[in-house]
Amino acid sequence: MKVQGREPGGQPLIIPRPVAEIIRSRPVDNPVGNVRANPVKQNFGEVLTAEFKKTDGLKLSAHAERRLRERNVVLDSEDLQKIEGAVHKAAAKGSRESLVIYGDLALVANIKNRTIITAMEGKDMQDHVFTNIDSAVFVS
Repeated sequence: MKVQGREPGGQPLIIPRPVAEIIRSRPVDNPVGNVRANPVKQNFGEVLTAEFKKTDGLKLSAHAERRLRERNVVLDSEDLQKIEGAVHKAAAKGSRESLVIYGDLALVANIKNRTIITAMEGKDMQDHVFTNIDSAVFVS
């Protein structure tokens, strides 16, 4: 998980606020190797939704997507797999609405619909009361 100001390996991570787009490179036929690939611009929401689709049906509500974008939280496929595992564990225990704690991130998930319905991180969680949940899963 990448959060503004931190990146694995100690390198600073600068993400403009709000995140408007993510640039990915598309391979270009270049046998010499001296020309850079053409960037393809994608909407942040499209990229995030595509990553969630890779995790076996876990969905992200528009509200949760907006909250993650506002907080500059980027989840990679490994993060999403761990969150999916937490939702699966909650489902196995018969949960309906679960609080998933993943590092400095709190996600509320509707287990039946396999949907993350809201997200918050760090200082936003202090003195916050989570209601309408019947379980909590801590992900390491």
